[in-house]
Amino acid sequence: MAHSMPMDLAREGLAERASPKALAVPWYIWSGLVAVSSIAFGLYWDISWHMTIGRDTFWTPAHLLIQFGGILAAITCSYLVFATTFGHNPRLREASVGMWGFRGPLGAFLCAWGGVTMVTSAPFDNWWHNSFGLDVQILSPPHVVLAIGILGVEIGFMVLLVAQQNRADGALRAKFTRLFLYMASIGLFLHLMLLAELIDPNQMHAPMGYRALSLGAPMILVAYSLASDHKWGATIIAASAMAMRIFFLWTFPLFPATPKLGPVYTNVTHMVPLSFPVLLIFPAMAIDLVRQRLGNRNKWLLAAALGAAYVATLVAIEWPWASFMVSPLARNRIFGMIYFPYQFPSTLHYLAYKFEPTTAAEMARGLVIACVSATATSRLGLAFGGWLAKIRR
Repeated sequence: MAHSMPMDLAREGLAERASPKALAVPWYIWSGLVAVSSIAFGLYWDISWHMTIGRDTFWTPAHLLIQFGGILAAITCSYLVFATTFGHNPRLREASVGMWGFRGPLGAFLCAWGGVTMVTSAPFDNWWHNSFGLDVQILSPPHVVLAIGILGVEIGFMVLLVAQQNRADGALRAKFTRLFLYMASIGLFLHLMLLAELIDPNQMHAPMGYRALSLGAPMILVAYSLASDHKWGATIIAASAMAMRIFFLWTFPLFPATPKLGPVYTNVTHMVPLSFPVLLIFPAMAIDLVRQRLGNRNKWLLAAALGAAYVATLVAIEWPWASFMVSPLARNRIFGMIYFPYQFPSTLHYLAYKFEPTTAAEMARGLVIACVSATATSRLGLAFGGWLAKIRR
């Protein structure tokens, strides 16, 4: 009799963990996935809108999709904080932190702040364009405010999601890991959009493209793959981000559109997509392999190995790939080297098929800088990923 009670309780615990309710992903996680996806896809659409139509009004579908993501994030996480603070759910309170007299998950505070910042940037951006022009520059003050808000929403939901993952086990943990890897791929997708003008194919025989790709991408790949605890985390993240870019490259030109803001230098009849993505899946695979081999080594030695493997693989893959991309073989709808924004004069289209001039000394110096940058950001990624792996609230 003394031994039957623990056995019965164990069976009940196993049954509870295996029940559909116990294996369900909380609603606010799904809400976060929708919010971040809306922001990312809306930003891609907005860039395409600027290249195709021009900023004719604030109330474009792309802007509305971005702001919908920010509003949804702000409402979801604000509700989560208030429900934790004033509600009577012991599980929420146990998995919360205190801040300014309120209680809630750490990620919810970050995300709510980011969503409010995004919404705040909207009237500021509208005033800025009305005062200084409809299509002035990418890094204007309101756009910087918007970018900071987006970063808050992205990181906030990543923290919220990884805390759920770290508290779960079995099948539920596997679900959270898949969702975490998807959210991480959105983060990489957003980062590469920010670098779009620096990593076009014609930039990849010059040091600038490799230096740009060695600043933030290694940190994202290392940190999120480490936090996911998946053997091929970096590879999955890079492959997913690449698949998104290819999907948009192949689908956006199917929609007719014409410029509404002059002057028009190139005749555009459909939505203009961004270029074919960088083949970051191969450097990501190198990161996974190095982590599998050297995961228990000194962190700085591991970071140096990760940085060197990343840059070496990136150069080995992107150098010949760039040669293919500027050749006539890539001038089709598959590889996208036929699309130009309406602001780009047709007499200069040939520049897309011409590499930036550089010397061997400049290239060597640039690759050394890229290796140092990749090492430093990989070390940051190890620290950030290690912190994420410990989050429970």
